[in-house]
Amino acid sequence: MTRFLIGAGGWAYFHVPHEDSLSAYAKAFNFVEVNSTFYEYPELHMVRSWRKRTPADFEFTVRCHQDVTHRHRLEASNANVACLERMVDICSCLDASIIHIQIPREIELDDKRITEFRDLLHSVCLCDVRIALETARGQANALGSHGISVMKDLNVIHCVDLSQEEPAYESDILYTRLFGPKADNIYQFSDEELTDINTKASASRFEKSILAFHGVKMYKDAARLKVYRDIGVLPMVTSSQGLDSLREVLAEDTTFPTSMRTLVDHQGWKIIDLTAEKRVRAEKVLASLPERQYCSVDDVISALRQSGGT
Repeated sequence: MTRFLIGAGGWAYFHVPHEDSLSAYAKAFNFVEVNSTFYEYPELHMVRSWRKRTPADFEFTVRCHQDVTHRHRLEASNANVACLERMVDICSCLDASIIHIQIPREIELDDKRITEFRDLLHSVCLCDVRIALETARGQANALGSHGISVMKDLNVIHCVDLSQEEPAYESDILYTRLFGPKADNIYQFSDEELTDINTKASASRFEKSILAFHGVKMYKDAARLKVYRDIGVLPMVTSSQGLDSLREVLAEDTTFPTSMRTLVDHQGWKIIDLTAEKRVRAEKVLASLPERQYCSVDDVISALRQSGGT
């Protein structure tokens, strides 16, 4: 049976009053992808404190610093070896078994680049740490046949956004970073998308499936999928239904005055609860608004009630 790790890309925005963010996060989820290591090299005493603040069975994965990919561009250089060794040290402190490496879109993974990457990995003692390689999103086939062959030989996991594409080759571990199709990480997964992700991630060929949600609703998306796997039912997104549910999501961050079109563009991607069992994107309801300026959430809700909106 596939073991599931469900979490998000970092804990910095997971706020619980009077609690440490990481400790609180680890009560809700069993896994986190350390996002900050892509931008900076944390001191190891800080890394060890992360491990101490989480249960023994809580799992970390580590994003590789951008020096390896964006600055040294996968070269098998001494500088890159040193960078990757620092990532391995971080993994050792966290008992983490995976380093995630993200290839920037501008790097072409030709035979020369693939060979450099192979030589880089051969130059570093990874111990029991595995690499999860992510090509540019939407370009799962960028590796080509030579790249796929090398990655298989190196036991590298092909990381993709499972909501958009499948890995280019099979592995015993699924590592997916879930963003959805909308630009700038502004997205929330629907019930249908979450159940589809769960079905794909449950394939018997995977011994472990690691699902790292990203974007502005990542904690809610991860929590809803976790509940679904526990009880077989997706929970509500908000605490109310119908127009009251829409009121909740509009009250989060809508700037007024605003137009009907701006509301659809900026708020329409959010999920609301029509009923306890049925959810839709807010755009489906907002699209019935008359074309005019709105001065408040109450103004929007009143106009929808008058127009017969749900």
